[in-house]
Amino acid sequence: MIENDALRALIRAEIPDADVEILDRTGTMDHFNVTVRSSAFEGKSVLEQHRLVYAALQNALRDGRVHAVELTTTTRGE
Repeated sequence: MIENDALRALIRAEIPDADVEILDRTGTMDHFNVTVRSSAFEGKSVLEQHRLVYAALQNALRDGRVHAVELTTTTRGE
């Protein structure tokens, strides 16, 4: 389990300008819908954008604090 603020902090540690919206899908604090908007995504494919976010979440995914993430990424201009 992980609090939304802690999850947001993990993402912002890797992507400092990220706007992060989080929805706990199940109420169990381990299944999330996450939307990330960042200028760091400019010129990157959706796959590359998602890899940046998943890199930020890798430890939380590995240790079970996060079980599932439905991810949406956009650039600032989108």
